[in-house]
Amino acid sequence: MVGVSSSTIGVSEADHYQLDYDYYKHSCPNLEAIVKEQVSTILFIDPSSPAAFLRLLFHDCQVQGCDASILLDYEGSEIVSTKNFGIRKQEKIQQIKTALEAECPGQVSCADIIALVARESVAFSGGPEIQIPLGRKDSRTSNHQQADIHLPSSGISVDEFLHIFMSKGMNLQESVAILGAHTLGVGHCRNIVDRLYDPHPDSQIINHSFELLLRLECPTRTPLTNLTVVPNDMTPFIFDNRYYRDVTAGNGLFGIDSGIYRDPRTASVVNQFALDQNHFFQVFSSAFVRLSSTNVICDAEGEVRSICNRVNE
Repeated sequence: MVGVSSSTIGVSEADHYQLDYDYYKHSCPNLEAIVKEQVSTILFIDPSSPAAFLRLLFHDCQVQGCDASILLDYEGSEIVSTKNFGIRKQEKIQQIKTALEAECPGQVSCADIIALVARESVAFSGGPEIQIPLGRKDSRTSNHQQADIHLPSSGISVDEFLHIFMSKGMNLQESVAILGAHTLGVGHCRNIVDRLYDPHPDSQIINHSFELLLRLECPTRTPLTNLTVVPNDMTPFIFDNRYYRDVTAGNGLFGIDSGIYRDPRTASVVNQFALDQNHFFQVFSSAFVRLSSTNVICDAEGEVRSICNRVNE
C-alpha cells in the first residue's frame, strides 16, 4: 500500500477532527471491505466505471475541496455547471452509502466514499493500491458558479494547470502525475474539436497521423451528438503509463497533453513516467493523497449526509 508517513494530514493539530488512516477503526471497521465488494460488482457490470469514479473525485475536489458538494442535486448546485458535462455514476455512490448505512448508520460521509471508490477504481484497473486518510465531512453547500470558476477548461494551458495543482501543495512531478488519470476512459469530441478545426499554435497536435485519425472520429466542427467519444489512450480500461508513452509519441488527445511534452519544465517528467511505470505509480499515489486531502471539512462545519444528493434536514 502506498501512502504518506504521517498518521494525519491536511488539518491543524488544533482541530478536533482530523483525517486519519484509522478514522473508522471503531465506528465502521468493515468500511473498506464493503466498499471494495461494492465497487467490484459495479466494475464487473460496467468496465468504464473506474474512469467515471476517478473523474467524480477530481471534479469534487476542485470545487470547495473534497466534500461531496458535487453530489448535491438542486437548482444552482455545481453539478449543473457545463464543466461537469459527462459526470456519471453519482447514483452508485448512493448505492454504496446505502450498504454502509446498513452496517454502520450515520458514520461514513459521502465525501469519504467518493475518495475510497476512486482509490479502488485505480487499483482494480491495474494501478497502485493507495492508502488514504479518512474523516472528511460532507458540505452543506454547492454552487454552479464556483464550479464554472474552479474546474479547468479543456483548453487549459500548462501555466494554468501547474498553478492549479501546485497551489494544492503538489510539486512539479506530482502535478504531471495527476494528469496520468487520463490513462482511463475517453474524451468527448466537443472538448477536442477546437484543436482539430480552429487550433491555437500551442495546442496543435504533434503527430499528424494521429490528427487525421481524430478527424475521422470527430468529423465535424460541431459534434453530431454529445456522446461522440475518443479513447484517452490506447489502453482506456487499464491504469498504466500508456498515457505518457502516447504523449511522447505525439498522440496527446487534449491540448494540455501535448503541452506538457512541449514545455521544458514538464517534458523531462513526462519522459520519466513513459519509461518507468513504477515511478509513475509512486508519484501518482502521492499526488492522489495530496489532492484528495486538500481543503476538506473535518469539523462541525460539515455533516455526514444520510442521503448523498441532499443535505440533512
